[in-house]
Amino acid sequence: MQHYGFANVWQQGDFVTRAILIALTLMSLLSWAVIVLKLWNVMRLRRIARATERSFWHAGNLDAGLHQLGRDDSEYSGNVLLALALSGKEAVEHHQNTQPNLQHSMDISEWVTRCLKDTMDDIVTRLQTGLTVLASIGSTAPFVGLFGTVWGIYHALIAIGYTGQASIDQVAGPVGESLIMTAFGLFVAIPAVLGYNALTRANKALSTQLNRFAHGIHAYFVTGARPAA
Repeated sequence: MQHYGFANVWQQGDFVTRAILIALTLMSLLSWAVIVLKLWNVMRLRRIARATERSFWHAGNLDAGLHQLGRDDSEYSGNVLLALALSGKEAVEHHQNTQPNLQHSMDISEWVTRCLKDTMDDIVTRLQTGLTVLASIGSTAPFVGLFGTVWGIYHALIAIGYTGQASIDQVAGPVGESLIMTAFGLFVAIPAVLGYNALTRANKALSTQLNRFAHGIHAYFVTGARPAA
């Protein structure tokens, strides 16, 4: 058994086999890096949003609320709620400063909605960064591993035909080693698919929270009051 296994695949394989192993290893490292970083980021953003949304609506005025969203300590850095609140505030100020030119084409409600939507689109785009990598790895890694298996079996059959020995002890080892490539491809693909699904659900939950906050911001700047929960 010491002559079989993963190490023997590397030692006995040609440049194609080694290239496939290296590619699958890099794909695995990249997918795990994306999963860990993106999950940590979305969990951090959700924690910040939950901690600051209530304090924002209970602030005495808008400036105090913005201060609650934009605290200086690192725990509240990168608050996406602050981006939405500032977007609504800047939209109202811009509409008021250019009202003679805009009042006949776009009212304040439509303008604030458009600005908030643009900000939401930017936030969602940033949240989805890296998901394409996971989707690509999850869909291609099994086929990369399968190609390695086919390549290994091809060379194993050539070696068996060259030696003229087709007994089970001569066939099982090389074919089994080739099947390791398929298993390796699945080992890379399954975490990538699960990570993609988990991140998609987490991003959807955060987007729902942001949409609810954006709706409240829109109502505040247009009517002067937050809608009832």
